[in-house]
Formats: sequence, structure tokens, C-alpha cells
Amino acid sequence: MLTPLGRLDKYAASENVFNRQMVARTLLDTLREVCDDERDCIAVLERISRLADDSEPTVRAELMEQVPHIALFCQENRPSIPYAFSKYLLPIVVRYLADQNNQVRKTSQAALLALLEQELIERFDVETKVCPILIELTAPDSNDDVKTEAVAIMCKMAPMVGKDITERLILPRFCEMCCDCRMFHVRKVCAANFGDICSVVGQQATEEMLLPRFFQLCSDNVWGVRKACAECFMAVSCATCQEIRRTKLSALFINLISDPSRWVRQAAFQSLGPFISTFANPSSSGQYFKEESKSSEDTSVEDKNRIRDQEVPEDVQIRPEDVSSDPSISNSSVKLENMVEDRAETSGKSPGEISVPMDSSLLCTLSSESHQEAASNENDKKPANYKSALRPEGGTSSPDSALLDQELYNSFHFWRTPLPEIDLDVELEQGCGNTLSPERPEETPEVTIPGSSNITMATRKELEEMIENLEPHIDDPDVKAQVDVLSAALRASSLDAREEASDAEKRSDMQDELGVNELPNCKINHTASVPLISDAVENMDSALRYIHNDSDLSTNSSFSPDEEKRSKVQDVVPQALLDQYLSMTDPSRAQTVDTEIAKHCAYSLPGVALTLGRQNWHCLRETYETLASDMQWKVRRTLAFSIHELAVILGDQLTAADLVPIFNGFLKDLDEVRIGVLKHLHDFLKLLHIDKRREYLYQLQEFLVTDNSRNWRFRAELAEQLILLLELYSPRDVYDYLRPIALNLCADKVSSVRWISYKLVSEMVKKLHMATPPTFGVDLINELVENFGRCPKWSGRQAFVFVCQTVIEDDCLPMDQFALHLMPHLLTLANDRVPNVRVLLAKTLRQTLLEKEYFLTSASCHQEAVEQTIMALQMDRDSDVKYFASIHPASTKISDDAMSTASSTY
Repeated sequence: MLTPLGRLDKYAASENVFNRQMVARTLLDTLREVCDDERDCIAVLERISRLADDSEPTVRAELMEQVPHIALFCQENRPSIPYAFSKYLLPIVVRYLADQNNQVRKTSQAALLALLEQELIERFDVETKVCPILIELTAPDSNDDVKTEAVAIMCKMAPMVGKDITERLILPRFCEMCCDCRMFHVRKVCAANFGDICSVVGQQATEEMLLPRFFQLCSDNVWGVRKACAECFMAVSCATCQEIRRTKLSALFINLISDPSRWVRQAAFQSLGPFISTFANPSSSGQYFKEESKSSEDTSVEDKNRIRDQEVPEDVQIRPEDVSSDPSISNSSVKLENMVEDRAETSGKSPGEISVPMDSSLLCTLSSESHQEAASNENDKKPANYKSALRPEGGTSSPDSALLDQELYNSFHFWRTPLPEIDLDVELEQGCGNTLSPERPEETPEVTIPGSSNITMATRKELEEMIENLEPHIDDPDVKAQVDVLSAALRASSLDAREEASDAEKRSDMQDELGVNELPNCKINHTASVPLISDAVENMDSALRYIHNDSDLSTNSSFSPDEEKRSKVQDVVPQALLDQYLSMTDPSRAQTVDTEIAKHCAYSLPGVALTLGRQNWHCLRETYETLASDMQWKVRRTLAFSIHELAVILGDQLTAADLVPIFNGFLKDLDEVRIGVLKHLHDFLKLLHIDKRREYLYQLQEFLVTDNSRNWRFRAELAEQLILLLELYSPRDVYDYLRPIALNLCADKVSSVRWISYKLVSEMVKKLHMATPPTFGVDLINELVENFGRCPKWSGRQAFVFVCQTVIEDDCLPMDQFALHLMPHLLTLANDRVPNVRVLLAKTLRQTLLEKEYFLTSASCHQEAVEQTIMALQMDRDSDVKYFASIHPASTKISDDAMSTASSTY
């Protein structure tokens, strides 16, 4: 007989803990009972504040679990109880964050995140009540467990509170916590959430404030911290510009891949593919989005770039002044990455205009003005903003004498067999001072660079120092591989230095004989450029700039010189990253890193392929073939599920040449692999040429045979795919090849397979009827009548009714054609001896057929036959048949009864 408030007071003062727990659990119900009276609502909220001081942790934890629900109620009833949450509930949540009991703290943290996610906390309260408490809890003298939990809460709430609050209130303390020297748990939490913070604060704050901390965390003493850094590397990379990604983060990632801890290496290899995907650039990947928003000039330039085998996108330019001098990363791999900058400095360029040797010794000149534009708008790629120029004397080319790319060559010079010893562009540059097209990066060797011997000496000295530094750690397999590569690079540099002079002399002699003065009148064909890379340039750049492991060397050693050059040519990502990715298929990696490393490689391969672009597919082809023949079926299954995506990336020609054979192999694989191919069968086949596509008509029947006959989901997926495949084949092919499979599936033992098959057959009837002439459709209908409408088994006759019902519902046939070909045979089933068939017939006639306009307005003989059949079913001896034949289709109960009866027929 007590009032809600009286009952609340009675049990809240009880000495029994369970009574007080019950009070906390029923607070929301009490509020709902008194919500009409503002004073009673305030009284309940005040009692909540007193209950929050309970000495029993279970009561406090129970109360905190109810706070999000009470806060939502207060928000919905805000006019009657304004500021209730901010005044009464939020202080409890914040106070419990520092509670002595672990369960109470965990509950309050979950409640706080739930409140933030539902936007129930005002922005002012976040700044004045929540953030100050969290900053206080992360103070140096705070409890260790509380500090760790508070840092985790700060990181998780950052995406919810937005960039402004995060930068002003959370970011400074987060940077301090990253350097917490006493507790590695705090640093580990910071490392695990580093990517989320970077994505919230944006590129500028990430590069200025967070990256130095990230470098420190990646070289932390505790392997768990380094492992957390490896796991979030992709998110951090997404928040930086392309230049830092290439010059700093790639070298840092190589350190993690070579980490002494196996767990760190394992995490790094798992993140390698996603990290490589952050280098993706539309101009190099061949994939374009929102092309309609681009100007015709930009589109034409990008179209030319897409077909080039060698590109230098704007966002891969490197500036020496941006290279980090942080001592924490000054190891061998970083030195290798920094060699590019060292070589640029020795050529004596001014800071505003620096020529940097890129992959294949391409000298890229990027003015400081265009660099600033690229930094301010990274996503707006304008290849016309930079020039790839030869600078023999360090001077600038005259704008008046610059020629367009297409004016340098004609089809004769382009298509004929090239002479490897001739450098036409060098002579042209010396004679006219023109800008070199990036179509021919191979024609910019060290011949045009004064003091190239000094560069060679500098790089040899760097190599010798690195070998000395790595020798104490020669026991590590990764370090040993690096030492082997550096030694090979040292030998290559000495050979190149001796060959350089003779090569230059030969080229100059050959140029004199050719008479290159006529070259300015030539034109170039941009549609199929095949760059040629000289041996000296390829060996120099590949050996000096990047780290190759021993497995890569042993693999490439069996190639012919031409194949070896083709397998290494790409300038989209740092070659060291790509080499490490390709090494993931090495059997030794499975023993020293992770037994499932090949699966991770297969999982990220489409992303890597998209990043490199179809013009660099040759870099991945051998790796893909190795994965496709891997002994682990999980690896092959991963490839099978993504082969259709890879086909979109590569285009029809490469798909036909390289993916179709692998696709054919997957068709004969285990069911676990075949299901991956089957789920995207339509997506893959639609990319093939019509003749190639027809070859698979003969193999579709094989999907009906599985290793385990109970694997009905395999057949259900086949029926789903056949519905999509109808649009890819002619009516003749559908009738000859797909029809037998569809009719077979309609008689399957499993109802789920039959349900999808009815839809398949109805769509097939629609396609064949619309064909000219519609003889195939008539033949299919006659076959349905013969095989199912007159089937000796009741399940076959029931399947015929289901097909007719689907044809009517989906309008697969005009009603006059349905009445002519199917309805007479359908109505004969009113005398079927099995009640289940008559029940389904009654439902089909009443709920589906009579809803059609044709039978509502037409006074034809067909309508009369339907009405007579329904009257006969209304007098049926079976009560269910009577019920469904008598009830009007508009009845609200009929749908439920129809579903229950339909399920009972199985």
C-alpha cells in the first residue's frame, strides 16, 4: 500500500544488501511511475545520490548499470525535469571512475562510454566535468590501475567528443602518457589506441605532435608496446601525408618487421599488407572515382598516366629536409632509406629546387611551391604540377624551348626494337634543353649527373658502416639477410662505378651516328609504353635504396635478366616493403614468424594489387601463383573469396591470362575452396569475354556434386548464382545448360534449396518467354507440367504449385499467358489426394491469383474456372483446405496462418 517514494525509502534504508540492490534495479520503474509530478521525480533523483554513497560495492555497481537507462529517460522527459542528468547523475559517474572497487570502476567506464555514444552528455559537461577528472586520474602520482584505465577511457572517448576537445584537452596528456617511463602498461594502452587518436586530430597534429611519440613507442623496451604499434600502423599511416609515409614510416615499419621478438614480427607482417595499401593513388592504381567532377585537362593527363608502366605520382616526391634525425631510428634500414636524400645533397641543388633520384634513377624536379600545394591538398592529384627533368649542369630549362611529351617520338621510334646502348633523350636535352618525358625513366642514368663517382663513394662508405654495425647481430636470420644484401650492393656499386664511364662513352658514340637533330619533329604514342631499364641503373637503385632478403635473392637469381628487371620495376611503394611482402610466401617465414603468415598475405593481396596498379601486376604474379598452390586450404579459400575483386583490379586481359587458370583450379578444389568461387561466380564470369564465359556452362553441373551430400548450403548458393547468371547467357544457353540444373534443384531434399530454386525457375520462365521466338519458354513450361504438375510424388506436385505462385507474384508471365499455359494444370490439382497440395493450391488461388487485376475485372472463362475451383475447395473434407479457400485475402490473420501452414508442408 506504500507510494512509490515510500517503497523506495523503505528498501533503500534496509540492512539487507539484496533489498538495496533491488532498489537500484527498480529505480527506472519508480521514475516512470512518478514522471507526471516534477517534485516526485526530483525526489527520486535525490535518493539516487544518497544511494550512490552505499558502502556495498555490488549496490554501487548495480546503480551504475542503471544510470544510462535513467539518463535516457531524463532526456526524453527533459521539459519536466531539466538538467536532471547533469546535476544528479553525471557527478556519480565521474566519481565512480576513481572508485576503490574494480567492478564499480569498470561499470562506470562502460556507462560513461555509453552516455557519450548516445550523446546524452552536453559538450560543456564534457569539458568541465569529465575531461578534468580524467586528466587528474592520469597524473604521475595517481594509482597505477586507475591511470591505465583512465588513459584507455580518454582514447576511446576521443572519436565521440570530436577533434576540438581532443586537441585541447586530451592530446597533451596523451603525449605525456606515451612517454611514461615507469609503467609500460600505460605506454601499451597508448600504443594500442594511437591510430584512433591520429584519425581524430588529423594530419597536422599527427605529424607535429604524435609522430615523434610514435617513433619512441616503436623502439620501446617492452615487446608488447612495439607489437601494439605494429597493429595500429595502418591507422597512423592514413593520418600522414604521402611524403612522410614513404620516407619515415616505411623505414620504421622495416624495423618492426626485423624486430627480435617473434610476436612483434608476427603483428608487423599481419599489418604489412594494410600498410602498403595506404600508398594507393588513383593515378598509379588505374582505379578512378568521381571522374565526372574532373576537368577535361586533368582527366586527359590522368588517362595518359594510367597507361604508363612507369609513373612518378606527385605524392611520392622526397625532400631531404623532411628526413627525421631522431636518434631512436638511426639504424641500418633507416640509413638505407635516407641514402636518396644523401645523394640529392651531393649534387648541390638549392633547397627550393631539388632533384631527387627516384626508382630507376629518375630525376624528379619539384618546386617548393608545388610541394606546398601538394601538402595542402594531398588528395587532389595534378600530375601537371611537376616535371621530370634532366639537369646536366644544375641549370633550369627554358620554358620557351619546352616540348610536349607527344612531340618527342613517333610510332616508328617507339615500336621498333630499341637499341639498349643509345640514350636519345640525353642528346636532346643537351641540344635543346627540353623537359624529359617520364615515359623514359631508364634514359636518365648517372651519365648526366656531375660527380656521380662521389655519390658512389658516399654510398659505399654508408654500406661499409652498416655492415659493421650489423655484424654483431649476425645470428638473427633477418639481420643475416640484410648483411648479405648489403654486401651484394657493395659489390654492385664497385662494378657500376667501373662500367659507368665506358657506358657513357658508348652512348655518346652511338648518338653521334644517329643524327638526333631530327628528333624534335617526332611524336610519341602514349598508349603502350614499355620502359627499358639499363642494367647499371637497375642494379644501382635496387641495391642501394632497398633491403632485399636472401629468399628474394635466391628466387630472382633463377630469372633471365629481362625477367629480373621486370620483376623489380615499380615506384608506388618503397621496394623494401614490397620485398618483405613477397617474402611472406617463403616457407621459412612460417617457421620463424607465423604458421598462418601465408593466409595473411593472401588476405591483403587484393589491396596490395590495387595499390601497385595493374601495370605492376608482374611484381605480384608469382606470389599469387604460389599462394594459389599453397598446401593449406585456408590460404586457397581466402584467394577464392577475393579472386573476383582482383579481376576487377587487373582488367579483362590480365584476368584471362593469369586469373582464369587459377580460377579453373579452384573449381576442382575442396568444397571449402569451391564455395569461395561459387559465392562470386557471377561477379567473376561477367568480367570475361563472352566466348570464355560460355566455356563454364559445361562445368556448372559439377557444382551439384559435393564432398559431403549434406552440404545443402552449397546447392542453395548455386541456385542464387544461377539467378544472376541468367543475364549473362543467351536464351539458347539458358535452356540447354541452366534449365536441367534448375529443375534438379527444384527436387532437392532440403526445403531451403527448393525455395530458392522456385525463384530461379520463375526467372528462367520470364527470360525465355521474353525471347524471340518464345518457343524455349513454352518448352520449359511444358516440362514443368510434365515433371512436376503430373509427378507421381506429392512433393513434386506441391513444387509445381509453388512455382506457379512465384510466377504470379513476380509477374514473370502476362496473366493471359499464365491462364493459357499453366492455370489449367494448376486447377486440376484441386482433386489431388494429398491435403497439403490442396491447402497450398487454396492459398495460391485466394491470396495470389485473385489479387491480380486480370482476374478481378475479366468476366472470361478463366475467372469462372477459378471461382468453381475455389467453391469446390471450400467444401473440401479437410478443415485446413476449407479455411484457406474461404477466408478473404485481406484478413489480417491469413498471413500468419499461411506461414505456419507453409512450414508444415515441409
